[in-house]
Amino acid sequence: MSNTSTADFHINDIQVWLTSADQSHVLTQQAQNISFVNHPSDLPTIIVDAQTPYQTMEGFGFSLTGGSAMLISRLPEPIKQGLLNELFLSDDNGIGVSCLRLSIGASDLSERSYTYDDLAPGQTDFELKHFDIEAGDKEVIPLLQDILAINPDITIIATAWSAPPWMKTNHSFVGGELKPACYELYANYLVKYLHSMRDNGIIIHAITPQNEPLNHKNDPSMVMQAADQAEFIKSYLGPALLAAGLQDVELFCWDHNCDVKEYPLEVFADAGARQYLSGSAWHLYGGDIAVLSEVHAAYPEMKLYFTEQWVGSDGQFGGDLLWHIRHVLIGSTRHWSRLVLEWNLAADPFCCPHTAGGEARCVGALTINGEQVFRNVAYYIIAHAAKWVKPGSVRIHTHSALLANVGFLTTDKQLVLIVLNDTETQQAFNIVHQGRSATAIMPAGSVATFVWPERHI
Repeated sequence: MSNTSTADFHINDIQVWLTSADQSHVLTQQAQNISFVNHPSDLPTIIVDAQTPYQTMEGFGFSLTGGSAMLISRLPEPIKQGLLNELFLSDDNGIGVSCLRLSIGASDLSERSYTYDDLAPGQTDFELKHFDIEAGDKEVIPLLQDILAINPDITIIATAWSAPPWMKTNHSFVGGELKPACYELYANYLVKYLHSMRDNGIIIHAITPQNEPLNHKNDPSMVMQAADQAEFIKSYLGPALLAAGLQDVELFCWDHNCDVKEYPLEVFADAGARQYLSGSAWHLYGGDIAVLSEVHAAYPEMKLYFTEQWVGSDGQFGGDLLWHIRHVLIGSTRHWSRLVLEWNLAADPFCCPHTAGGEARCVGALTINGEQVFRNVAYYIIAHAAKWVKPGSVRIHTHSALLANVGFLTTDKQLVLIVLNDTETQQAFNIVHQGRSATAIMPAGSVATFVWPERHI
């Protein structure tokens, strides 16, 4: 990528970065800027209206799984530091990741299932005396400290895959439900996690109490029905956060697919639970991303976060690029999501590590093979937004009958327009802003980010 700064181009110029399905371009800055003129050509048009704002954006990034932290931490120090600078800075070749998602205990992309209070069968620990924040993925906290030294403003979200098995109905890491008698205890366990992370200099900004609460097969996993989640939030977790002085930690429900909108709507309908909630979190392994707009219409005061979408080893760069840009990056933000996360930050060439029963086909945004680091499709999907659209940027109105797109006004008064051409032919079109027009041409199967200063042109 070029290190050309915004100040280096003229008021009429639009800088363009392109990624193509055939990988002939991967976040490549185009050699020639395009310029606004007074008279538009007779082409399809994307209208950009910065005077019509929508939601404020809070970040773009990945999940820092235990496996990701392990692989990155084992890189030689100069390579590791260079990679972290590339990921978490936006200067020069940096892509400006601004948000990370953590698992509370293990996710299925840890080496093994664990929690922070695991006991021998038949034992219990109702006073949480055996709680150990360093159990399991030991590299996560030191790596987060390194990341925060680079960018202390990173937003960190944390999600639980399972309560300790001794708190569950089936005494297993896989499936089962939280015992009603352990609701208060589990709320205290989550509070203890938040305080322990703060003791290590890591502020968790938001949590969801359960990843994929209707998924009973993952390793680890825990089932939590909507009525149970509402009760847990209303009577236990919400009050526990307040009592612990953690009212600044935002709480999100659901954290599962777009095919069961009834779940978060049921939780929101409980006014006692809703008083503690900031919003709902979403994945897209089922359903339609447009569901987010339905939930926004019903509860406009509740935030929407898009927190996970994986890339499978049976996919192809081109197909995955076009699908994720359309449905995840453009789709979720046009339907009111304030945050967009792809799933796993890093894996090895064999999609490891993962738990014994965890997903064995998950490709990282990075593949780390010894000292070598390879950048995969999810890296470029997030980079097309994260490098320019910083937290505090606002999605703005854009319209086109031809190409999927989304626009933002950034905190430093730049306009960012992300456009997808997932057709099989080259597309030419006009970008119209403040009554003037610039003509762009995108190759078949490509995504482009257009950036220009928000000044009267």
